Amino acid sequence: MRDVVITGIGIVSCAGEGLDAHLAALSGVPNTDAETFAPHPVHPATALEWDRQIPKKSDQRQMEAWQRLGCYAAGLALDSAGVKEDAELKGRMQLIVSAGGGERDYAVDGQILAGLRTAEDPGVFLNERLMGDLRPTLFLAQLSNLLAGNISIVHGVTGGSRTFMGEESSGVDAIRIARERIASGQDDIFLVGGAYNAERPDVLLIYEMGGFLWKRPYQPVWSRPADGGGMILGSAACFLVLESREHAAARGATPLAALAGVASDRSRRQSGSVEQALHGLSRELKGKPDVVISGATGLRGITEEEQAALRDVAPGAAVHATGDVIGHAMEAQAPASVALAAGLIANGTASDALVTSIGHWRGEGALRLTKA
Repeated sequence: MRDVVITGIGIVSCAGEGLDAHLAALSGVPNTDAETFAPHPVHPATALEWDRQIPKKSDQRQMEAWQRLGCYAAGLALDSAGVKEDAELKGRMQLIVSAGGGERDYAVDGQILAGLRTAEDPGVFLNERLMGDLRPTLFLAQLSNLLAGNISIVHGVTGGSRTFMGEESSGVDAIRIARERIASGQDDIFLVGGAYNAERPDVLLIYEMGGFLWKRPYQPVWSRPADGGGMILGSAACFLVLESREHAAARGATPLAALAGVASDRSRRQSGSVEQALHGLSRELKGKPDVVISGATGLRGITEEEQAALRDVAPGAAVHATGDVIGHAMEAQAPASVALAAGLIANGTASDALVTSIGHWRGEGALRLTKA
């Protein structure tokens, strides 16, 4: 099996643009918008000069916010890896994207929700309105694989692409599949990552209906369960360039960190299942971490279980929550956490890092990074 290394990172969020800004934000308080979607705070994406990574205005106009964020972060990752101008290399570079769907027609959604309250047969009413009111072209514009298509078009990454959906777990599995394909010798280099736009009434409505959102002024992830718990969503995108150690050496690239292992699980979420899953995933990775980058949500129950597990599997390690840097970015959470861990290893702060991803509803993942 070949070693897999990280040679490029592109990340944007409320903390700013680039890895250095995000490492600096580990010790600060994240930028929060508590007014636009009150009572739900969100972590808004920083203002970006889109032309720097998406030169054509026509490309920018046809992308929704999550696609622009992802396309921009992908460009930063290619720059970071030193491959932006290498058309031959990008022509065989594989692409894996973790993303959800696009934005909805808010006017239609509002009309349907209002009508459901008085509908004689809510099921029939809902089906009729969905079939009659939603434009097929709207669905085409929402497809998650359009982000992969836009990255291919704008940046010329055309070796082949895959798109994973499934909230937090899709980010873990996107990285896992890329790593396994490189380690096994099937491919040499991947661009892998995700994007998420939290500044949307429709997603806030969905998660609020499930009882998942935090509705008070900002508090750190680990302190929220004591007050009922909840997520603060964040707009963010992160892409990583992964390649075999031999491939990186052949082109003279300096790795930031090695991706030593990725493990994932899907427990039934009974009491204690998250803690048990993390113990099992940690044993599978066989690390002795001196730093933990946690994708914890801040939800009551699973957050305390993760804390308990981390005390066992990473005793004495410094623990940071990605949610306290960028908010909770769903599909982009695991790539962003890996980026932070790689940065801490690259600057000498850590030598062995554990990254966790506990989905708000389902899905557990863990990743191990070491010195390159």
